Amino acid sequence: MTDTVSSPQNARFRHIKKLAESAAMRHEYGQTLLDGEHLLAAALDAGIRPALLITTPAASAHPLLARCAEAERLTFSQGLFNVLSPVKTPTGMLALIAIPRSAPPAKTHFCVLLEAIQDPGNLGTMLRSAAAAGVDAVYLSPGCTDAWSPKVLRGGMGAHFAIRIIEDADLPAVAQAFPGAVCAATLGAAHSLYQTDLRGAVAFAVGNEGAGLSAELRAAAGMEFTIPMPGRVESLNAAAALAVCLFERVRQAG
Repeated sequence: MTDTVSSPQNARFRHIKKLAESAAMRHEYGQTLLDGEHLLAAALDAGIRPALLITTPAASAHPLLARCAEAERLTFSQGLFNVLSPVKTPTGMLALIAIPRSAPPAKTHFCVLLEAIQDPGNLGTMLRSAAAAGVDAVYLSPGCTDAWSPKVLRGGMGAHFAIRIIEDADLPAVAQAFPGAVCAATLGAAHSLYQTDLRGAVAFAVGNEGAGLSAELRAAAGMEFTIPMPGRVESLNAAAALAVCLFERVRQAG
């Protein structure tokens, strides 16, 4: 049993807090934090082994920890743990892992291109939808919010360990090299999503929540369609729009 750390001046606590808060720190050290048993289990199932486990005294005997016998262990007081895990009901378990780095797949028939997505909740939801739909890879442009932030990880619900995530990608180059249709949902397009043949190789391009796709990426997308919205709203949330597109492709592919 390790001693319980309770001081916010503790050097290990301060370092871990910076990792939780700073994308620059995460990428400098190549590490991130998994908050909760669901994410830890998903990582373990994907063959990822944490370097460090942090628990509260109440969670120090959780059965899942037996799968992490080689990890260093720290125990933080509930007060310190709550600083690192700002959810309403913390599980009392954090894991420090090396951020997995995915190479682009040699062949892809179903992928997503995300340009300058800013909201962590949106990005987490997009990754979760992409994993659920069976996407081969998700490409993120420079300027996207950090895919490995705790908030994006929570929103992804384990998706990070089920798909390839390629950060800092040159999206126009990816679009030009893609072997199938590169599609974008835009307002005012002549064709509906539901009139579009998505049965072959498809890449969906989604732009920034406010500005949409850049002119360069829009030019590289050879197919545009609109999502019919009979209700009295102007547009869908970017994550919702992507989910509609992904699962229309799943439906058509059978």
